[in-house]
Amino acid sequence: KNLFEQFHRLANVYFVFIALLNFVPSVNAFKPELALAPVLFILAVTAIKDVWEDYRRYCSDHEINHLDCLVYCRSERKYVVKYWKEVQVGDFVQLRCNEIIPADILLLASSDPDGLCHIETANLDGETNLKQRQVVKGFLELDSDFDPMKFNSVIECEKPNNDLTRFRGYILHKNGKKAGLYKENLLLRGCTIRNTEEVAGIVIYAGHETKALLNNNGPRYKRSKLERQMNIDVLWCALILLGMCLFSAIGHGLWVLQYGEKRPVFDVLGPDGKYLAPFLSAVYLFFTMIIVCQTLIPISLYVSIEIVKICQVFFIHQDKDLYDEETDSQLQCRALNITEDLGQIQYIFSDKTGTLTQNKMVFRRCTVSGIEYSHDANARRLAMYQEADSEEEDITAKGGTASHRESVASHQSVKNVHRTQSTKSHRRTGSRAEAKRASILSKHTAFSSPMEKDITPDPQLLAKVNDCARCLEVLKNHEQPFSQLTPEQSD
Repeated sequence: KNLFEQFHRLANVYFVFIALLNFVPSVNAFKPELALAPVLFILAVTAIKDVWEDYRRYCSDHEINHLDCLVYCRSERKYVVKYWKEVQVGDFVQLRCNEIIPADILLLASSDPDGLCHIETANLDGETNLKQRQVVKGFLELDSDFDPMKFNSVIECEKPNNDLTRFRGYILHKNGKKAGLYKENLLLRGCTIRNTEEVAGIVIYAGHETKALLNNNGPRYKRSKLERQMNIDVLWCALILLGMCLFSAIGHGLWVLQYGEKRPVFDVLGPDGKYLAPFLSAVYLFFTMIIVCQTLIPISLYVSIEIVKICQVFFIHQDKDLYDEETDSQLQCRALNITEDLGQIQYIFSDKTGTLTQNKMVFRRCTVSGIEYSHDANARRLAMYQEADSEEEDITAKGGTASHRESVASHQSVKNVHRTQSTKSHRRTGSRAEAKRASILSKHTAFSSPMEKDITPDPQLLAKVNDCARCLEVLKNHEQPFSQLTPEQSD
């Protein structure tokens, strides 16, 4: 498959043809091994780059498959930690705030009193605004907490498909009642739980049957703009080469034909000891000229391009300006074949302002009839939130350093086990605390931070708007024309 993709580059087809032509004794001009070496180098370097990409993709899949989640164990009658790859259809999964959904799960319980669950689908469709999901009808009215051991309903749904916007099925309860199942009841794999402290559900699709993986058609071999342009140039060069070789072959045939039976002393005899016919001699010369003039498409150019691509990838990874100190991560070049397209942007498409503002629309100032209303209260409130966030980060950093030192000093003998357990407990505890905080801050809304909803309008502007509304109400009740409004109120 890799060779098939590489032969989409017309130059590789041309170079392989030239190398194979050198193995024909009647037309060869160079040693066959010498002509084959550059072609093998180009194919080998490209194959090694593709193998490296596949290996990194494999490591990424391995890391995702070994993420842990809480799955209900019937023998232990409690939720236990399992890997994503161990989740099967019919398992009961419990998720907390800011955790990623490991499979397509039917929502059966939520900590929200209205039975709602907010999810972020940025990994699927790039949308950062939160979407609501509803508990299945029949489970919202439960007075007690959801118990997987008491679940005795039957679920029937459609076969696995890649339609993210559609889900159909029904659930048959023990009392014989049926309830429809729709996409509003399904939590898709890859989404993130937001603003909901805790949810539980049953796995409908798992593994490669999930809608997210069914939409994944595998890695696509990308070709840069330079490579596509070079394919066109190689095609034109090949046509010019064929024209030159055809002209030389015709001229050689006519030149040999004029000698007749008296051949020149420098003419070479054929394998049978006889002179070749003019037509056959012209055919042999045609292929010989292709080998001689093969430098019209220089193979050294492609060798240099492959080496330059490798150097570009190295310098991109080592660039300090592309290093993020907050996440301690550097730029990753995932497609090694299109490095030359970096920075060559012709168009920027932006569907909405939320793409640039991270969906945080905060009222700062506005102008009405030439009068500017600047909101100083909001500016002070934003500064207060930013200062509080920075203080929390400093406290967390200091606390983490102190606990780490105590752990190293007191538990040297079991350092690896303690580190694993403390990491898991810290993540669970942190998620629970963050979920509780988010639930308190936004009980019935889908805001992801207090900054987005704790914003009040400008007092002066609000007073004028209310005054104008009262005047409009009075005129409406007395059936008076709007012309009696003042110029300021009309604006």
